[in-house]
Amino acid sequence: MGRVYYPRSIDRYLLEWKEDSVHKPLLVRGARQVGKSSAIRTLGTHFTHFLEVNFERDRAIHELFSSDLNPQEIAIRLSTYYGVPVLPTKTLLFLDEIQACPDAIRSLWFFYEDYPELHVIAAGSLLEFAIQELTSYGVGRIRSLFMYPLSFDEFLEATGHTGWITAKRAGSAEAPLFEALHTQLVEAFRSYLLVGGMPEAVREWVERHDYLACQQALEDIAQSYEDDFSKYKKRVDPSLLRQTLHSVALQMGSKFVYSQVEGGYRTEKVKEALKLLEMAGVILPVTHSAGNGLPLGAEVNEKFVKYLFLDSGLLLRFLGLKQGNNLSQQLVVSTATALVNKGSITEMVAGLELLKYQSPTIHARLYYWQSLSRGTQGEIDYLLERAGSVLPLEIKAGTSGSMKSLHTFMQAKGLTRGLRSSLENFGALEQIEILPLYALGNLL
Repeated sequence: MGRVYYPRSIDRYLLEWKEDSVHKPLLVRGARQVGKSSAIRTLGTHFTHFLEVNFERDRAIHELFSSDLNPQEIAIRLSTYYGVPVLPTKTLLFLDEIQACPDAIRSLWFFYEDYPELHVIAAGSLLEFAIQELTSYGVGRIRSLFMYPLSFDEFLEATGHTGWITAKRAGSAEAPLFEALHTQLVEAFRSYLLVGGMPEAVREWVERHDYLACQQALEDIAQSYEDDFSKYKKRVDPSLLRQTLHSVALQMGSKFVYSQVEGGYRTEKVKEALKLLEMAGVILPVTHSAGNGLPLGAEVNEKFVKYLFLDSGLLLRFLGLKQGNNLSQQLVVSTATALVNKGSITEMVAGLELLKYQSPTIHARLYYWQSLSRGTQGEIDYLLERAGSVLPLEIKAGTSGSMKSLHTFMQAKGLTRGLRSSLENFGALEQIEILPLYALGNLL
């Protein structure tokens, strides 16, 4: 009996791609173990035939792509080798771990030009590295979908609470949730923060409701990420990557300071390590924007960048291990309010939620603002683009907190709407709308 598949928001986009009369070869991009292969295999159940080729497991297949890039011939040879019919409109050809065979990535261009009737989809870990190393990339010939760990909505669906999703999406300042449901959602959000959204950890939580089992799953994932570091050694010292990742965890929620990376590494080396970790999808940047108007990316200051960990469960496991403390045990017994006051975890999870609810067809970016004027302070956690205007979003860990920065920013930029996200129920304070942390998906 196969493992249970927990539905993902990307499923709808994959099915739309299947039904599209003009379908380019598809790349599903994202960090290791976020569920790319499982989503594609689920898509395969909608085809008459499904052929999965794994370039890391079956090295002999590489020669089929290096000897002849004629896509019809490749399809015939793959069909013969695996004993699976490869037929236009009837077969989904899945090229997994495609980063291990650059010639296979190049072949996608020719599938688009010479064999567009065949559905071809590819995925792989460390795929961004392989794409970067290609002298030319199939711009306009290949479509990409970007995938992350499970969002809170996907977590609720996996745990059997789809009704809660419907209820919170209907919530608003004018129609807050009744208190009992709000409390349940806060506690579910706490569980989500602890477990994270990596599919293996979520599976352990759903099947066993055992946080220790989740920790073991997360430990296995963390080890696989560290094992990847050895693959980068031609670019960056693996020890530097570990120290940099450790420093990202410790500096969560703050502008990243290169000198705080242990080991006395030069700034340029640390920047290179950060770039590699970003390409691997392990960390995600939040870049400073002046926030004067749209697009936010037009006024960035690359000297001011914060970094998010890919997943809260991985971050907590990493901090608990690296700092030699019992952080995980503390978090398990904490109240929801105490839990989210641990460091800047809440701010990080909020940013991850904002990314996860974006369309997977775009490589979404996050922005924040802080005052750069000497002698002044002020910071807005996230700047969003909504209804042709800048929308500032302040994250509060508990149920209270000053909004001085939010008011100052709105006044300076001439804005009439701001958001505060916290453990409070839906509500409003004059021009500032209160959105529960568990309902960030309502924004998108």
